[in-house]
Amino acid sequence: MDTATVANGTKSVNRLQKGDTRTAVIIYGQGQEEIVSVFADVLGKPHRMADSFQGITSAEQDLVLGMSLSCAKIDIASRNRDAVVAINAHCVNLGMPPDTYISSQCDYEFLYPKPSFSRRDLARFVSFTLGQINHHDYLMTKPRTYFISTTFPDVRAALPNIDILTVGADAVELRVDLLQEPLSDGSFAAIPSLSYVGEQVMLLRQRTELPIIFTTRCTRENGRFPMDNPDLYLEYLFRAIQWGVEYIDVELWLPVHIRQKLHERRGTSRIMSAFHDFSGGFKWPSAQAESIFLGSQRYADIVKMIAIISDENENFELEYFRSKIKSQYPDSPPLSAVNMGEAGQFSRTLNKVFTPITHPLLPIIAAPGQMSAAEINAALSLLGQLPKKRIYGISSPASRIATPYAPFYEKCFNELGLPHQFTVVERHLKDPVFVENLCDQRAFGGAYLTPPVSMSSLTHNSSFFPRLNNGSGPILTEAARTIGMVDTIVVQPGLSSPPSSASPMTPSGSEQSTDRHGGLPPSSLLVFDNANWRGIVSTLTRDLAPSAYSGRAAVVLASTAEDAASAMYALRALRIGKVYTVGFKTPANLARDLEVEPFNSLESLQRARMVRDRASPFVIISALGPEKSSIVGMLVRVFGGSRGSSTQIRKVFLDLADGPRKGDPSAVAEQSGFAAYGVADATAFTTVETLRLLVGQNVPYSFVRLAGGQGMF
Repeated sequence: MDTATVANGTKSVNRLQKGDTRTAVIIYGQGQEEIVSVFADVLGKPHRMADSFQGITSAEQDLVLGMSLSCAKIDIASRNRDAVVAINAHCVNLGMPPDTYISSQCDYEFLYPKPSFSRRDLARFVSFTLGQINHHDYLMTKPRTYFISTTFPDVRAALPNIDILTVGADAVELRVDLLQEPLSDGSFAAIPSLSYVGEQVMLLRQRTELPIIFTTRCTRENGRFPMDNPDLYLEYLFRAIQWGVEYIDVELWLPVHIRQKLHERRGTSRIMSAFHDFSGGFKWPSAQAESIFLGSQRYADIVKMIAIISDENENFELEYFRSKIKSQYPDSPPLSAVNMGEAGQFSRTLNKVFTPITHPLLPIIAAPGQMSAAEINAALSLLGQLPKKRIYGISSPASRIATPYAPFYEKCFNELGLPHQFTVVERHLKDPVFVENLCDQRAFGGAYLTPPVSMSSLTHNSSFFPRLNNGSGPILTEAARTIGMVDTIVVQPGLSSPPSSASPMTPSGSEQSTDRHGGLPPSSLLVFDNANWRGIVSTLTRDLAPSAYSGRAAVVLASTAEDAASAMYALRALRIGKVYTVGFKTPANLARDLEVEPFNSLESLQRARMVRDRASPFVIISALGPEKSSIVGMLVRVFGGSRGSSTQIRKVFLDLADGPRKGDPSAVAEQSGFAAYGVADATAFTTVETLRLLVGQNVPYSFVRLAGGQGMF
């Protein structure tokens, strides 16, 4: 889905995958049987209990099996690993650490607190460990990625400000070596125990949706982990893999057999090979530098090389090294390389893969010369690498939520240190050239449109759009082309022709683009995209794994196919099997890969109501206006109440209506056994995606909700 797109330098990749198809066995502690049903619910599968690993095969992959700790101990070591994935679900309230034998034998381990259990945390954990979501491939397509390095002795100190700390970051580094575990005598442990570290990972993951980087920095490389026992690193880093941490920082000095073992057993985690030199004697043009890279890449998904310098000219030596590696080893893992110290700060503006950043709210910086995301962006702006652009919010007269966006985007730009100017403008429906006049500016930096506009409306009688891209017109993402609605216009500079896999809007050979005074530069491309469907997918998978929707049935309500298009595309991405439609006729392009059946009579409605289990409608999405909320509530009642005969999986309701209403379908849905989400959730997630497309930087969902305020959502 949507794999052939270029937007703001970012190729769009499908972050949803089928993943691990082995049978999941959940091992639970005494009195914790209920966690098995929660796992099953999140995965969208029925469950049963088992008392032995013997006889469990991959043929039971449609079930989630639960097994007590005592039963699991008997034969977990002899299980068929090709057919079974074993997950130890340990409630920290029962005491830490978990059973050490089970921890060593299981594939993954999920730590959770009983009073404040986070279903969202579980959904993230199983989605990642079972390979249903893919952060890394997407992040590696971004023009720039950053990670924030937390330097707190206890992550609890960071949690109140985590929404602000992580603005601009694509991942959060947990510096395990800097953690300070308090002891009963008032002192701190020389090395934080796995029990303490596990709880720290649990707490951090509950508060941020960003990938986590697990780092045990040694004393020689500006850390606090001792170097006399390399096996200690293996123990901690492998446990991080079992905990479902997305990135594992593995230092290059560790013995080859340890690095190889971690790489072979990394599961869905990615290995970040790390080399740091604080001696001042390391030189980028040396044979040693290339040797270090080659030694790192063998067991790495990302190679990180960092050195301290005193001469600013060494930044240019690093850039030559970076260019040399890219040209001579094009199939090697991405290189993240920066220089430390004040003299090396220039290199941090040039590095594009996981640049370490700091924040004023952190107690200390993790390395000399670290800069914040805002400082890096400000430096790029001064260097002319991040020119000031005009970014627009294009609304309609009926758009209720347009006005609050202006201060929100300005707040985001200020927090990120971006120089751009944001303006909300009202689209004149009777002026067909209004949007193209905005786009045809030298300083045009992109726009979002709310509500989305059909491509036919944007391009009808246009003389500007067909001239773009040497007469091929704007590039359409697969989503925009299939949905037929555009909510984001992205400027892609510097390309003279569209990628071969992208879809031009019109046949080539049209009139060549001319650069009128003050107009859009002729080398710039415009990409028409749709971010709304991604917001819908993110909402639907917030508390459920993507597999919960696979092969299930859905109901979509809308007055027109245009209103339903984003929801239909999102359901297709989630591999929904059948869609019942109400109020619109589904075009062929939206129906592809879906079985679509319209509700055109009471009989058809009754037939859908009578089916059970996986054929019964599992998710209902309403794109009807708020004035029709009573109709939506009635349909929700029709399909509510009964959860099927063989499973207790909770159904899902998403209401995309915005504005005052007489009734509340979400309240009806909750009463009828649905998990209900509203337009505020989908809008916030869509805003996250829109910002990524427009400015190439990440603003977490939690910050969008925090900074947007009640008026925006």
